[in-house]
Amino acid sequence: MKLEILGSGCAKCKKLEEMTRDAVREMGVQAEVAKVQDIKAIMAYGVMVTPALVVDGEVKLAGRLPSPEELKKLIGARTRTRAPEAPPLRTQS
Repeated sequence: MKLEILGSGCAKCKKLEEMTRDAVREMGVQAEVAKVQDIKAIMAYGVMVTPALVVDGEVKLAGRLPSPEELKKLIGARTRTRAPEAPPLRTQS
């Protein structure tokens, strides 16, 4: 999954990035989190107000900060959780 934080680097944009990274970690999902600050790239998504969250190429939120619960729901709609880790192999000596 690819998560993009669209914004110029303002305080709210930085906060959304922080919240997104925290949510990904707490949810245990595999995701690439990228910041997009180029105005042309942001406008290509049709976003006129930042911050914005893009999940796998689809704008999910723009112009405000979500609650942590809302953010997890937005991310969770497309999550592929990591496979559980196998227990370590035991070797006999």
